[in-house]
Amino acid sequence: LSSCSGDDNGGGGGSAANGTIKAKVGGSNFKSMEIASFASKNAIGGGAYMIAIQGSDEEGNAIQLILNGVDGQPGTFEIGTDTTISAVGTYTETEINLSNPAASTFTTWAAPYEDSGVVGSITISEITDTTIKGTFNFTGKNQEGTDTKAVTNGAFNLNFQGS
Repeated sequence: LSSCSGDDNGGGGGSAANGTIKAKVGGSNFKSMEIASFASKNAIGGGAYMIAIQGSDEEGNAIQLILNGVDGQPGTFEIGTDTTISAVGTYTETEINLSNPAASTFTTWAAPYEDSGVVGSITISEITDTTIKGTFNFTGKNQEGTDTKAVTNGAFNLNFQGS
């Protein structure tokens, strides 16, 4: 048995509101703005597709998921260094410097990373010509350091661009 709370501010897993991505990032809720969230699906030949899913919140933080070589059908894809389907997850944290915007900083945690093994997964639960829904989780490594950040209980519910 499972239950859902009435809190739609991110976290929780399961499902996301239409047009959004939600997750827990390092224990804090993330929910993308509908206007700053999208998905794209591009044929790469041989019946394979590249699917990109991205969303940003009001602070400019962003989650991006990429699946390269998928058949465009529901399924679960491991994020790891030794997988047949290329699956990538990133979380970018933005620190805006209002007095000097050029001095704003961006820190990105990416998965997989060197010698990481399996560090997460992306599940497509529903996919049509116009929409994609699913769940995800990953642990990303700081691209400028050695620390990691857990992105858990993730869910997306997006329309493909042009749909």
